[in-house]
Amino acid sequence: MIKVVAAAAAAVLVSSAAGAQPAKVAPAASGEAQFRSLYKELVETKSAYPDGSCTLAAERMAARLKAAGFPDSDLHIIVPDGKPKDGNLVAIYPGRDPKAKAVLMLAHIDVVAAKREDWTRDPFTLVEEDGYFYGRGAFDDKAQAAIWTDNLIRYKQEGYKPRRTIKMALTCGEEGGGFVDGAEWLTAHNRALIDAGIALNEGAGGELDAAGKPVSHTILAAEKMPVNFTFEVTNPGGHSSRPMPDNAIYHLAKALDAVAAYEFPVQINDASRAYLTRMSKVVGGEKGAAMNAIAANPADDKANALLSKDPSLHAMLRTTCVATMLDAGHAPNALPQRARANINCRVFPGEPIAQVHDTLVKIVADPAVKISTPEGGFPAAAAPPMTPKVLGPIEKISQAMWPGVPVVPILQPGATDATFLNAVGIPAFGVSGLFIDPDLGRIHGLNERIRVKSLMEGREFLYRLVKAYADQPN
Repeated sequence: MIKVVAAAAAAVLVSSAAGAQPAKVAPAASGEAQFRSLYKELVETKSAYPDGSCTLAAERMAARLKAAGFPDSDLHIIVPDGKPKDGNLVAIYPGRDPKAKAVLMLAHIDVVAAKREDWTRDPFTLVEEDGYFYGRGAFDDKAQAAIWTDNLIRYKQEGYKPRRTIKMALTCGEEGGGFVDGAEWLTAHNRALIDAGIALNEGAGGELDAAGKPVSHTILAAEKMPVNFTFEVTNPGGHSSRPMPDNAIYHLAKALDAVAAYEFPVQINDASRAYLTRMSKVVGGEKGAAMNAIAANPADDKANALLSKDPSLHAMLRTTCVATMLDAGHAPNALPQRARANINCRVFPGEPIAQVHDTLVKIVADPAVKISTPEGGFPAAAAPPMTPKVLGPIEKISQAMWPGVPVVPILQPGATDATFLNAVGIPAFGVSGLFIDPDLGRIHGLNERIRVKSLMEGREFLYRLVKAYADQPN
């Protein structure tokens, strides 16, 4: 996935939160060894495109559930036509009240590719070292996928009888690259199977300071929409010995300079306002005052200038567009006939894509640069309301486990599969209880990791949270 939490803010929160210590969480009554085995198997199942297989990962988790007593009728391996490696697992744990809307546990089981020669350790061998688990997917997102599977096994072994049906969807393709996105596929082809009153997904978690102490517990309340625009310039070209002012690369370079210099206006919604106002009390000082000021008045230029020095806050406050890929020319001794760039935008919730396109056309101001939007991608989806019934259980369990650590809704500058669920009316929120270091667990990069303590505490938090929602009255 693409996650961006306000990690950069953690450094300024150290002094305020230094006294916050997580409550001692008693080890699970049983099953930690079983969970470790399950987690290890999932991390070590290669599921990166193109050589890995989500289907194998789904089958292995289904086998774990079957061994725990789940009947075949409640286990569904769903593989898109013609895509044998792109499989997904949907598991059902029936509730007492068939009329009550279900709770859906969602996680993706594909991971970003990793090269052994670049890593300190084998990325597809789970290593426990110095209080951390290392491995590709150790955090993103096999930690939560393993916890969801473990939840169902624990509930089954306990004989737990929830009021609401509990569902789990382990999906492929969230990381892109070539796999079919399983969340999108299921909403389009198996909507009834995953239907729920609430879905719990990745996209947020706890923030630790540099000393490993908890700073805040974030909950994804809204997220931006990723959109890739293509800038393209074509030209007859010619021999490089006869340079021409009308050069495709020069046109493109000037267009990219215009994008780099442009700042989209500040926008505030309920999710970002909640984050800014709650965190302002923790941050304090000039920065805290600026957070309050811009939450009240998005046109406050002074507050904007101060807060935008923090890359995470800068991204949270507006639509952003950045050049991510370039392709130009066809020979070293020829004038370029084509120059192309990918511009990756993260569109603020509710802002029309057409409006972003028109803004790019206006700031580039060069008819030689054709700006197009590829078909497909993430759907437009309104953020579901974070009501007391949603936030209450999170706050209660979080305070029991991490006293004094604030629970803070956020607007996620990145994007997750929650968008596909929200687009079809299944309210989805990012919540994990997985506290990570300021390096964001090195997700998508080298030597991805998560603290062993964080994983075990997250396991306990999500075990309690799903029960709280599953037993919730209407």
